[in-house]
Amino acid sequence: LSVDADGHLRLGPATAPVFETSAPALWSLATDTAGGLWIGSGTQGRLYRVDSDGRESVAFDADELDIYALVADPEGGVFFATSPDGRVYHSSADGPPVVRFDPTDTYIWALALGSDGTLYIGTGNPARIYKLPPAADSQVLFESDATHVLSLAVSADGSLLAGTESPGQVVRISSNGRAFVLLDSPYEEIRSLRSQPDGSLLVVAVSGQPSPTASTTTPSSSQPTPVATVSVTTSVTAVVVGDTASQANVVPTTRTTNQNSRGAVYRIEADGLWDVLWQSTVDTPFDAIYNQNESLLVGTGPDGKIFQVSEGPMRSLLLGRAPARQVTRFLQQPDGALHYATANPGKVMTLPGATAPRGIYTSEVRDATTVARWGTLTWRGSMSAGNLIELTTRSGNTAIPNSTWSDWSTPYSDPTGSQIVSPNARYLQWRASLAAGDVAPILTSVTAAYLPRNLRPEVTELTVHPPGTVFQRALATGDPPLAGLDDPSLTRTTSRNTNLGRQGYRKGIQTFAWRARDQNGDPLFYTVSAQREGETAWRILGSALRETVFAWNTSRTPDGTYRIKVTASDALTNAPGSALLAERNSPIFDIDNAAPTISVGSVRQTATAAILAFTVRDAQSPIQLVEVSQGNGAWRVVYPVDGIPDGLVEDFEVPLDSPREGVTLIRATDALTNTAT
Repeated sequence: LSVDADGHLRLGPATAPVFETSAPALWSLATDTAGGLWIGSGTQGRLYRVDSDGRESVAFDADELDIYALVADPEGGVFFATSPDGRVYHSSADGPPVVRFDPTDTYIWALALGSDGTLYIGTGNPARIYKLPPAADSQVLFESDATHVLSLAVSADGSLLAGTESPGQVVRISSNGRAFVLLDSPYEEIRSLRSQPDGSLLVVAVSGQPSPTASTTTPSSSQPTPVATVSVTTSVTAVVVGDTASQANVVPTTRTTNQNSRGAVYRIEADGLWDVLWQSTVDTPFDAIYNQNESLLVGTGPDGKIFQVSEGPMRSLLLGRAPARQVTRFLQQPDGALHYATANPGKVMTLPGATAPRGIYTSEVRDATTVARWGTLTWRGSMSAGNLIELTTRSGNTAIPNSTWSDWSTPYSDPTGSQIVSPNARYLQWRASLAAGDVAPILTSVTAAYLPRNLRPEVTELTVHPPGTVFQRALATGDPPLAGLDDPSLTRTTSRNTNLGRQGYRKGIQTFAWRARDQNGDPLFYTVSAQREGETAWRILGSALRETVFAWNTSRTPDGTYRIKVTASDALTNAPGSALLAERNSPIFDIDNAAPTISVGSVRQTATAAILAFTVRDAQSPIQLVEVSQGNGAWRVVYPVDGIPDGLVEDFEVPLDSPREGVTLIRATDALTNTAT
């Protein structure tokens, strides 16, 4: 199956296996003049050959780990290179391999054969290009300041082209070793070069981790690490039908690339001008090739996707997905067949031009976040006589489908809406089968309706601010209203955790703020109630509130000790029988709007001073501060007889200045800032 840039699912080419091996990665492919297919593997260092009759054999088993490069010669043999610390061999179909080149370089990444039979060899650590004529010794043609020479190609006019790592550049090398940079990309590696008959050059650039240093013995980090995987040949699970934002990679029309992208494909014209044909921040390209229809194919990892790019205008199609994690190399056969090699696991597949008669798409697992009741399944598509689109579903309560999931349902018959028969569960997956008739069908969208189980909301935090603390509404104009005070002009369409504005003070106002959440994402409304200590009834202060702040004007409320309760409800978006409530009670707090009382006693004279005796009382709050001012003097703090102003009743004996002048003032303040003078 294929997915186009609009997210439409249609039948694509059917891939078929050509060669399978236990090797986790296959890096290189070549075809000899007799029609034999040569394959270089990774981690096992084996060279395989499949002859024109399909017989398979191991042509060479190297001591080294990888065979990154293969190139066929005109006489029916191939050159191949082993790494690390390897050699270049020549092998024919009927003889053992012969060592042709044994360098001191750590890696041999690329081989290219000139029209005169000269073999060019690209190495890493250090980055060099060697020239090996048919009947002469090798010599260094070019040594780069880069870390590795990763790719080589010979253009139609005989020029040698090289791709480097750190920096990722494309360089043209003259016969005397002089270099000219054709492309200085923002990527770290030039992974593949392919010369085209019209003189243009196809370039694959990727961003990977830093290249291996002289002390390392591992391959370049952009090579996929072999892992144990289970191949899935009939699923395209990385693409969501109908969600165009997640499908097709953006094909830019400008000449700039994003340095943070995973990779891009360039085309450098014969005159040196270049364009970006494809790029992705999700998929890493390994190779690119033009097929017989002149469409660009891009092989990628880590999901084994093969993209087809058409021009005029540029559009990207997810042509299919390989039964492996990476598509590492393409090979165009003389008969027009297109082969590709893979890694994780290592396979060689063929990609015919014909459309498959049938295909199956398995969606990603859909998460309802909680156990859900399934509704209807609807889909849209283009069908005609003889073709077929069938959808089935299955469900389960594990994120990865396993034996505990339900079986696939019978096909749903009505695209305008069929009741999903899979059991109620948290996860749902659907599968589409497309079969071709006279015209291939196209599936454009699939919708599954569901009602998640309603979860109880939570009031996670409740704060009682100090008496008199108020907050202005954020972004208010004019005289800012107070947050939490009932205001008919306030638009109440959504519940929200309120961002409190600037703090101030207003006597008689008691402000509460809270935080709440709902795991279903339901909007909440709140009821605030108050209860006086010693009573059982709750008095509603405010209801149908959407803000998470409430300011209570307590100026007419009897003094006493109170607590409040915040009740959250999700009834706005749930049926009456399924709506749920959550409650949270505050700690107790005092309401005290009455000032202390001051009872003045007599003034008694001692030998040294006149002593003023008085008593301060408060019915609700402890005495916090008492001050005395004599005559025109400043206020001074005085302390009770027991030394600490902390009770509801405090006695004072204050020495007065002598001689006494003017009036003596007493000012008393309780813990809730009520003041009497």
